[in-house]
Amino acid sequence: MTTPLLTVENLRIEAARTGEAVVDDISFDIARGEFLAIVGESGSGKTVAARTVLGLLPPGLRQSGGRIALDGEDLAKLSPRRLRALRGPVVGMVFQEPMVSLNPAISVGAQMAEGLGLHTPLPKKEIKQRCLDMLERVQIRDPARTFDAYPHEFSGGMRQRIMLASVMLLRPKLLIADEPTTALDTLTQREVLDLMVGLATDHGTSVMLITHNLGLVARYTQRAVVMQKGKVVEAGTTEQILTAPREAYTRQLIDALPRRETNMARRPTGEPLMSVRGLKVEFAGRPQFFRQRSGIRAVDGIDLDIDAGETVAVVGGSGSGKTTLGRAMLRLIPSVAGQIRFRGREVPAAADRDFRLSSQLVFQDPYSSLDPRMRVGEIVAEPLRHVADLAPRERIQRVEKMLDEVGLANFAKRWPHELSGGQRQRIAIARAIVRGPLFVVADEPVSALDMTIQAQVLKLLERLQAQYGFACLFISHDLAAVEQVADRVVVMQAGRIVEQGSRDDIFDRPQHDYTKALLAATPLVDFANPRVTHVPA
Repeated sequence: MTTPLLTVENLRIEAARTGEAVVDDISFDIARGEFLAIVGESGSGKTVAARTVLGLLPPGLRQSGGRIALDGEDLAKLSPRRLRALRGPVVGMVFQEPMVSLNPAISVGAQMAEGLGLHTPLPKKEIKQRCLDMLERVQIRDPARTFDAYPHEFSGGMRQRIMLASVMLLRPKLLIADEPTTALDTLTQREVLDLMVGLATDHGTSVMLITHNLGLVARYTQRAVVMQKGKVVEAGTTEQILTAPREAYTRQLIDALPRRETNMARRPTGEPLMSVRGLKVEFAGRPQFFRQRSGIRAVDGIDLDIDAGETVAVVGGSGSGKTTLGRAMLRLIPSVAGQIRFRGREVPAAADRDFRLSSQLVFQDPYSSLDPRMRVGEIVAEPLRHVADLAPRERIQRVEKMLDEVGLANFAKRWPHELSGGQRQRIAIARAIVRGPLFVVADEPVSALDMTIQAQVLKLLERLQAQYGFACLFISHDLAAVEQVADRVVVMQAGRIVEQGSRDDIFDRPQHDYTKALLAATPLVDFANPRVTHVPA
């Protein structure tokens, strides 16, 4: 048998100060040219194990046991100089957030050329040409302009392409991809991962894909390792893991995947709760010499009705206008044209008190939307400041009841930084619901959560909506989550609605080519016909 490219045996990583194990006695290997997935919830030790391969453990952690052999070399016995020589030509890594891993003060070309300059004797002219060729290979339209530009000038998908191009320039034998598409929309996610697979296949590169998305595991990998609390609980072929899991934890992960509810709620009749007609939103463009600044039309003539108690999902790629539509409907950003009506009355541009108190927003990133100087109880109680004749004791009781309903009883005295991502999102939902609003905009509420936490938050939203009866505009690029919660689906592209209809019509009988492309790009595990299709040959 061929010797594996990477062998990890009985690896243990612990906190240097306490000796507590972060990764405990894990073993796996990766064959040459193989695509392997490391799967698990947040905090399972996936990223820590991958960083150990590169010798990039964060301060405070140390490898206290086990062996890692990369292409026949025991990494624990190598000098720092030899480790640096391996990083890039032998093993490369695409990090989860490209904006953090790309230096904002250095041009794209200089960052791409750095690796070739360190590890090859190529002249500068040849290095630049290779960089331009690689930018073209990852389907960037203007490689020369991109080479001289800076990371902040690009979208998340473009930055991830640049990261992928930088890593693959050195043709590493092993590519570690750590949640490379978490914050990307469905179409961009598909494009980035297909590019990664194409580049890896061209160069014979092995891939370690770290992810919590089982749809990506099904589409792109041949074997999978499931981790929980620093341990390997199951390993096998991707098809066996997804269709015949042996361990309870693996079954729990698979059961957490969003599924369409068969008892779809019937749409209410009568006057819509929210009504939008001809809504247009523009943002100022870049100033230009001797020319008038041209505006960017983010929302272009939207007509939309939402009934009481109904969940309407808005889907589309990044830049399609989903979030702008939601914020404009709440009058949080100005519109240049159109009409917004709430309960039959027009909402003025400044928004009246009744509308403000009856509508709420759940933000995409709960950590940045929760005041770090306020305790959880104070955050949830904030909307109750405007409730007349509510005694202090009644306010405390209502907050305690709300925290209990979101599964966080006795959390009132905690600070936001003491909570996990899923817990912070629950607090954000509790704050939005505590006053009993009639209309809630949920902006990507589960995009950054792992599968089990995502399932809990979606179930929580469904239960609270059934209990309180609010209408919900559910903004998401995750079509699997939309399929579970939506009554109707609105598909947006370039600021316009290209298709809308019932959930079943959109998912089962799509009419527009863009809707079909979104559905085709969504990595789903088909449980009615459980077969796994691998992109890599």
